Amino acid sequence: MKRIFILALVLAGAFNHAFSQELYVFTEPASNMPTKSIGVRITNEGMFNNPGFVSRTIPEVMIGFNKNLMAHAQAFLSDMDGKYRLEGGSLYAKYRFLSIDDAQSHFRAAAFGRISTSKRPTYTRDINLEGDNSGVQGGVIFTQLLHKLALSATLGYAHAFENSDRQIAGMPRPNNMLSYSLSSGYLVLPFVYKNYKEPNFNVYFEMLGKTDPATGQSYLDLAPALQVILNSTTRIDLGYRFQAAGNMTDRYTKNMYLLRAEFNFFNVLK
Repeated sequence: MKRIFILALVLAGAFNHAFSQELYVFTEPASNMPTKSIGVRITNEGMFNNPGFVSRTIPEVMIGFNKNLMAHAQAFLSDMDGKYRLEGGSLYAKYRFLSIDDAQSHFRAAAFGRISTSKRPTYTRDINLEGDNSGVQGGVIFTQLLHKLALSATLGYAHAFENSDRQIAGMPRPNNMLSYSLSSGYLVLPFVYKNYKEPNFNVYFEMLGKTDPATGQSYLDLAPALQVILNSTTRIDLGYRFQAAGNMTDRYTKNMYLLRAEFNFFNVLK
């Protein structure tokens, strides 16, 4: 039994190592985490345009139920409204419905859904279901791995719940939002894979956009990022997103850094 567990750990580590360039920093890939595994994340986001500096902390638990289904549970804490406080939470699920495998390449397609709650007042025209708004979201993800390069596209649609008791007079109240992204990740190190304990170093470049179908307002952010993976179990992300184009200026995530630590535990669910 001990040998079987060690073999499962090695295989899970090799899986994460081989496809680490799909572990995007600002978006999710169509691929899922290994079956019967649990991941724990802590993310800190800092924003510089509110005015001044504010930050948000997001503790998160991820569960890989099987090769096709995984789920996330998040809590959101920030000082955006003065004192640092718990502002809400979110449940996210992703189902992979298509897999096409080839030598050193594969294609994945998945559908995702999210439901979020937040007690923040509505200040901006953007819908952000990771802390700022209550609502639901659904969409699809397509990811293509080509040896050391991974490309991914996401299309989603979000609906914000009406929060008239927290709506401030004269402030915008968005209802629906179309989101889209194009992400790329490249495995820089190691040049040749030897064992699952080798550190991975990945670089990412993502384009993140949204459009309000009611007003036509939109924006496009550019988001470069770096990532280190240790022992195939510990992941550290550092990224920054900034607006490159658009006319939706009234939003929180316009200039934002992201710092994340993630710890994965394989084969722990029976």
